[in-house]
Amino acid sequence: MVYKIADNIWSPLGTTTKANYQAVKAGHTALSSAPSRWGTTEPSTAAVFSDAQNEELMIPSLTRFESLVVRSVQQALQDVALDVSNEEVVFVLSTTKANVGLLGEADTPPGILYPGESARRISTFLGITTTPIVVCNACISGLSAVILASRLIESGQYRHAIVCGADVLNRFILSGFQSLKALSETPCRPFDMERLGMNLGEAAATMILSAEPWGKEKTWVIGAGAIRNDAYHISTPSNKAEGATKALQAILKDADISQLAVVNAHGTGTMFMDQMESVAIAKTGLTDIPVNSYKGYYGHTLGAAGVLETVLTMQALDDHTIIGTRGFEELGVSGQLKLSPEHQPTDKTSFVKIISGFGGGNAGIFIGGRWKVEGGERIPQEQNHFSFNPPPSTLHHVRITPDSVTIDGKPLTCEGHGKELLTALYKQYVGDYPKFYKMDMLCRLGFIASDLLEKSDADTAVVLFNHSSSIHADRAYLETISEGEVNGQWSMVNVFPSPSLFVYTLPNIVAGEIAIRHHYHGETSFYILPEHDELLMRQIQAATFADPAIDNMITGWLDYEDDDHFLADLYLLSKPLQ
Repeated sequence: MVYKIADNIWSPLGTTTKANYQAVKAGHTALSSAPSRWGTTEPSTAAVFSDAQNEELMIPSLTRFESLVVRSVQQALQDVALDVSNEEVVFVLSTTKANVGLLGEADTPPGILYPGESARRISTFLGITTTPIVVCNACISGLSAVILASRLIESGQYRHAIVCGADVLNRFILSGFQSLKALSETPCRPFDMERLGMNLGEAAATMILSAEPWGKEKTWVIGAGAIRNDAYHISTPSNKAEGATKALQAILKDADISQLAVVNAHGTGTMFMDQMESVAIAKTGLTDIPVNSYKGYYGHTLGAAGVLETVLTMQALDDHTIIGTRGFEELGVSGQLKLSPEHQPTDKTSFVKIISGFGGGNAGIFIGGRWKVEGGERIPQEQNHFSFNPPPSTLHHVRITPDSVTIDGKPLTCEGHGKELLTALYKQYVGDYPKFYKMDMLCRLGFIASDLLEKSDADTAVVLFNHSSSIHADRAYLETISEGEVNGQWSMVNVFPSPSLFVYTLPNIVAGEIAIRHHYHGETSFYILPEHDELLMRQIQAATFADPAIDNMITGWLDYEDDDHFLADLYLLSKPLQ
């Protein structure tokens, strides 16, 4: 089993889990008018740190994003005497855009823009010695990180995991969501008939997980987790809720739902996402279980959301309370979901957390009842630094560089260099998918590489890794934001941010594009590492194969820094026979 032994929420509502819960229980919200310092031309509501709070959290040698992560992790570590330098401890960071707000600033060191490098800076500051893993799965990143960490512990690859989800807001992010027309000027109203869109928020949340309960009299048990793709659209949820339904079905398959207190939904307040979640909840027979959303208190905290909302639900159920959905008045989705703006009492001791996001990703996790630890004794467990035994079968292998292509070790005749090479490969070997020309270059590279692999079954997982995230698309999107001086203040003017470019600034979109192309409904995940690390990649691949529904996986290194520096090194793997 995997136990939650400590946690923290660091948000505009407070710097501890307890303070956050008390604020939410009292009905407080962090939402207010978004500050003008980002110079956006459209008004919006968001949950952001005040100037005084930013001053409190800042660490001189780190960025604001990195400082926020460190503060949250340090606060969580106060509750356990964990030696973070031990090789049995892994650090998993979930974020959507990390330090992207520094992109374009003249004095920004290049490495800080890469989330893997940022995670390594955080690890070094905290004294963590193992290589950090960054989970970059858009809105589902936080829950994906909890699922990955739990798998790594259950498989014996690590004994403890520090999971932190965090994002900070800036003009890059805010302008992008405004370009998608996804934001509400007023506080969001999840699942309500008058909902107009989402609010964004910034926060960090940390969970420390362990293979042992650490002397806790009672502690939460991390149950089954699953990630599934809609294989429908990169930015619009499926109205049939295929991915969310499959994720829920997977985590509930062997679960005892008699003690299920609540389904904590994503509940962003957007028209189609809330509707999709209601369909998935109905399809899995959970309409008699209370449902809630925390977006009316925090907004959508992006990479922090899955961790923050899981921790808050744990704290609430420890207090025998189901938090009400702030902003909800009258049901505006199909089905008969049990929602209330008021807090409700409960004696039940387990819950489900679900979340969905761009790229067609959906994640769910079942958190078991508060487990009473007899005598609070530590449970011995053999450490097993992982190796595939037996190894998976490599069905096919594709490698693409700016000047060459090989399939299963054999060179493929092709023309052109860099970007032109990818176009030539598309014309010669694909040719029937015109959306290819709309994709960013990371997606084009992944699309071509996956198409050259032999096709697989519908439950195939797509698990990709790189170093530079979506830096090529980030730079292209930044060019669509112009700025200048208006009435003596620096502001965005003549702004035409590109919504199509903004979506591709999430690196996991390539996994979604591959899933859509081949109708894959299995897990899709994107991980960013400080460097190309084959052993760590194999550990994560093995953890993914622990999902019983996944027999095949498209996986490997996929990086596109610029037209002269890119690499696709992808494999089609088959689960090892046990």
